[in-house]
Amino acid sequence: MKTRTVRAFALKEFVDLYRSRMIVMVYLLPVMILVLFGYGIRMEVTHARVMIIDNDHSKFSKELVAKFEHSKYYNPSVVQIPEKEALRSIKQAKTDALIIIPSSFEKRLLHGQKSEIGVFVDGSFPTRATTIEGYIQGTILDAASEVSARMGMKPKGMITLNQRTLFNQAMRDEDAVVPGLIGLILLVAPAILSALLIVKEKEKGTIFNFYASPLSKAEFLAAKLIPVFALHSLNIFLLFLLAVYLFDVPFRGSFMLYWLSSELYILISLSIGLLVSVITRRQVVAVVLTVIITVIPGFLYSGILMPISSMQGESYIEAHLFPVMYYNHILYDTFLIGQGLASEKIVLYLGILVVFFLFYFAAGTLWLKKEMR
Repeated sequence: MKTRTVRAFALKEFVDLYRSRMIVMVYLLPVMILVLFGYGIRMEVTHARVMIIDNDHSKFSKELVAKFEHSKYYNPSVVQIPEKEALRSIKQAKTDALIIIPSSFEKRLLHGQKSEIGVFVDGSFPTRATTIEGYIQGTILDAASEVSARMGMKPKGMITLNQRTLFNQAMRDEDAVVPGLIGLILLVAPAILSALLIVKEKEKGTIFNFYASPLSKAEFLAAKLIPVFALHSLNIFLLFLLAVYLFDVPFRGSFMLYWLSSELYILISLSIGLLVSVITRRQVVAVVLTVIITVIPGFLYSGILMPISSMQGESYIEAHLFPVMYYNHILYDTFLIGQGLASEKIVLYLGILVVFFLFYFAAGTLWLKKEMR
């Protein structure tokens, strides 16, 4: 390998990045994405607009209403209006859910009879509707259990659930979202930068320096990778500090595993960008294509918004064709679980990431032509 020539090309690339001010975007873009999406993505629903029609006005119905009034998950309003008008409020997007307590609510409970409560939820956004529905069911069941205990009623079942939440005991959105965002950032930011490295030389005509040089194609790509790889390696530590100290995400695993897997993942991202840069001739096309093949899979198949295990058919297969799924699994382990290399899946996923890097780098080397077309 021609070390001195590769070093000269790498130094020239670093100087170009500094002069073009692209070096600022290396750190500004990841921080902006993490802060904006870290605070912006929320899985938890709070202050849901709940309208309650209490037709009973009894002690038990008022206790049930109080359960909704003293919870951060609801912004309740007790009204006495016709049901049609209340349903129209949901249709007009003024109310998220409607609860109707029947007039015989307390009487039926005191006689041990079945009582029904009407619950209507705005299903325009299914995920939000399902969450609100679950909250309402939990609140009603909690109130019912208190009433049953006070009345001395014995539970019908013989099994009592003793539920515990592991790894994210407080159910914080930051703990669930921020590690996944790191995987998205380290996929998108390096790929976009490296996508401009070769195509800009095609537009300027400086690619002829490579055509006339003794460098091989692999050495030329390595010289392109070295500067941006060194710059983006600092983002591994920057994003870690922001996640732990700004968002208070716990870190329970091995920092060495986090660092090594992140370095390997950055190499994959850079190789994807270089491959795009090799096959395109315009910088605009390279950026647009890179955004499409990184941002969309980064959101859909990273496990941030939807668990991979819940996918079926083609979507499940597609998720396994992108490196972000494997890297994010390692990220969530290092931040929240801490099993590390004791897990066979972690070791397997590290090996798969190595295969991804070798594939993309080899593809870029194969498609790169050291001649004028």
